[in-house]
Amino acid sequence: MNKISLPFKVHSQALDEFMSRPSQAVLESLQASEGDVLVLGAGGKMGLHVCLMLQRAFEELQESGGVKREVIAVSRFGGEGARDVFEREGLHTIAADLCDQPQLDALPDAPSVIFLAGVKFGTSHDPELLNKMNVEMPTLVASRFRNSRVVALSTGCVYSFTTCESGGSSESAGEVKPTGDYARSCLGREQAFVQAGEQWGTKCSLIRLNYAIDLRYGVLHDIAQKVIVGQPVDVSMGYVNLIWQRDAIAHCIQALNHAAAPAFVLNVTGAEILSVRDLAIRFGEALAMDVEIEGEEAELGWLSDSSKACELFGKPEVSIEQMIEWTAAWLQSGGESLGKPTHFETRDGKY
Repeated sequence: MNKISLPFKVHSQALDEFMSRPSQAVLESLQASEGDVLVLGAGGKMGLHVCLMLQRAFEELQESGGVKREVIAVSRFGGEGARDVFEREGLHTIAADLCDQPQLDALPDAPSVIFLAGVKFGTSHDPELLNKMNVEMPTLVASRFRNSRVVALSTGCVYSFTTCESGGSSESAGEVKPTGDYARSCLGREQAFVQAGEQWGTKCSLIRLNYAIDLRYGVLHDIAQKVIVGQPVDVSMGYVNLIWQRDAIAHCIQALNHAAAPAFVLNVTGAEILSVRDLAIRFGEALAMDVEIEGEEAELGWLSDSSKACELFGKPEVSIEQMIEWTAAWLQSGGESLGKPTHFETRDGKY
């Protein structure tokens, strides 16, 4: 293998620090707002980095003469040690089940809420769980925080399949045609906040995210792992959008200032449509390893047009070349894997 270096130590804590550095644009965005931020569903894959970026931004703003502001991380924190990493970083945590009305009511009010909660994997045969976690629970949250401005995480899977030539689905309502129970439940989650806007004037930004990349998981992690162990890379989902998770989080935080009623809808992903076959070949070159390909590219796939986000916030800072290099270096150096495949190859919407 070629030996590739990283700009930080091959350690999860160092990666967390690297992933959560606030950009100048994030600082300016938060400076234009007031009050604490409540992060709901903070125990998920993006939650820690969202909380850390907010915390670091608030600390920098306070050092520049701003008032003290707090990040409050809310999750069930069910896994062993799930809460420890948050508290080690000095974050204020609250253990709560968002499906439980008394626990939800007991949460503190906050002018800004970032909603990350929901389920995806292991739900293909459990429509009741999908409905409970992705529709009923968001409806409770939207009612409880009707007076807050909300950024709610959704997915590009609510769109119909489209071609590369189209440039990807835009935020237009006409593009929405979800495939499978999971995607339909995510549209139900969006509708909970849309209805809150109609009923109470709740201001919301709905973030339709396509494939945020962390070195411990994500589409690039999945492809690179297969190249390293000599497994074939399935290219039936021939094309994807990717974004470095730090860039995705920055866009989510900046979207707080765009929350509106009716809801503001934003695709958050990379500016390029990428070939899965090409990504596999590029990993083979980076790692000096042979690549085995299986399947043929389907004409249609889940692709999003991120030009609206790029116009508002600029293009993502981290390039696909940099993401490939860092992912290859992380894996060949024995970096941690979360063991959570994205199943990006899935075309029937069953997760």
